[in-house]
Amino acid sequence: MAIQTSPPGTFPTARRSRPPAANPPSQAAAPLPPAALPPTALPRERQLAAYRRALRSMPGGTDSNFRAWGEDTIYVDRGLGGRVWDLDGTEFIDLRMGYGPAILGHADQRVDDYVSERMRRGISFSLTSEDEISVAELICEMTFCDMARMTVSGTEATMHAIRIARGFTGRDRIVKFEGQYHGVHDYALISVLPTDVSHLGDRDEPVRLAWGRGIPEAIKETVIPAVYNDLDGLRRIFEREGEHIAAVIIEPILGNAQGILAQPGFLEGVRAMTREFGALLIFDEVKTGFRVAKGGAAELFGITPDLATYAKAMGNGYPAAAFGGRRDVMGMLPKHVSHGGTYAGNRVAAAAATRVLSIMRDTDALGTVARNGLAMQAGIGAVIERRGLPHVFTGVPQMFGIMFTEQLPADYRGWAATDHELYDDVARGMFLRGAMPEPDSREPWFVCEAHAEGDIIDRVITAFEGALDSALEARARG
Repeated sequence: MAIQTSPPGTFPTARRSRPPAANPPSQAAAPLPPAALPPTALPRERQLAAYRRALRSMPGGTDSNFRAWGEDTIYVDRGLGGRVWDLDGTEFIDLRMGYGPAILGHADQRVDDYVSERMRRGISFSLTSEDEISVAELICEMTFCDMARMTVSGTEATMHAIRIARGFTGRDRIVKFEGQYHGVHDYALISVLPTDVSHLGDRDEPVRLAWGRGIPEAIKETVIPAVYNDLDGLRRIFEREGEHIAAVIIEPILGNAQGILAQPGFLEGVRAMTREFGALLIFDEVKTGFRVAKGGAAELFGITPDLATYAKAMGNGYPAAAFGGRRDVMGMLPKHVSHGGTYAGNRVAAAAATRVLSIMRDTDALGTVARNGLAMQAGIGAVIERRGLPHVFTGVPQMFGIMFTEQLPADYRGWAATDHELYDDVARGMFLRGAMPEPDSREPWFVCEAHAEGDIIDRVITAFEGALDSALEARARG
């Protein structure tokens, strides 16, 4: 999720509209202006003022490095369904959805009304509510998990899963794959997002590349980087260090390289190898959980890990997360492994997760999300094909990427060999035309249920077409 910042003021042109009222009527959005029209700068007066104000008290003017885009930093006013409005009143179709959480759409009334009712009973007690029990029951019903616990963020979920794996096995080292993002604790920030993949070292002997300063060398030594989709390389690691490896943690879909999928047999091979060497398998389903299938990637691919982590889609934007797994492994809690958190399972998060997971279980919401993604892919694919450009779609319709390349990459290093500069230009150009993907080719598009409303999908395709033509014209001019 690294950000490549464009020059100040270059994001700007989507169509303007008034921000929605508190309870706006349901109506089809007005059409975009013709794609051939040259974009002009979007209004930025209020956002630039907010940026300069925020810089005085917030590093980078934001609460996350991933949101800090210099003078192009977007300050949001509100969201509704599949759309967001910035402080200057510009409307965008949201293809980021908060990096995946808002799977139903922003401000979903089914969820918000339930949370509002439950939170009036109090929020944080450091005691357990019935809502928390309901969340654990739903997770266990929908996934492979025998037991689960809530926490607040995906970062915490992966941190606790790693600790439990170490406690259960009595070993210290964790294998993780290059380009995979497991949160911002020290054990996760190894070999995450370099643009220059030479920094990762030889693919047969990857180096432990820390992402940023402040990560102790001793912690780096407990994390072993591996190349995704390379079972031979993983076996070499296990044959060399297997007696010290507590677990392999893996995003079943490589979420920070536009959703590259595991090749046939890879996940099965990882599962077999961890069993062979007595290590645990942790599926990091923070992005894929309750998005790619009701039971997450474990259900989609038919692989049963020992532990899994969840967040994002389980709360539809509320700060809900969880980790769970086999009964004997989770049974390390509470006596043998530390886990706690004042806000773990707080009433707001637990109520949101209860409602969201119930909707996922009882409705065809995920079917709608998948159909929305397929419709976007069909329209975008036709646009690219008319221009004779090589391209592939990665991931699954609910969470997919677009790569300008002849051959589907197998790993993060393969992503770096694609024409990701063209994609980045197209993504930024889409901002100018009223659609907001992440302006970096590592992050996939996240599709929500509410994208089915009105002409949203047609507008996304139109914005992509105009942005692609503009990027190709600029490239032709040198």
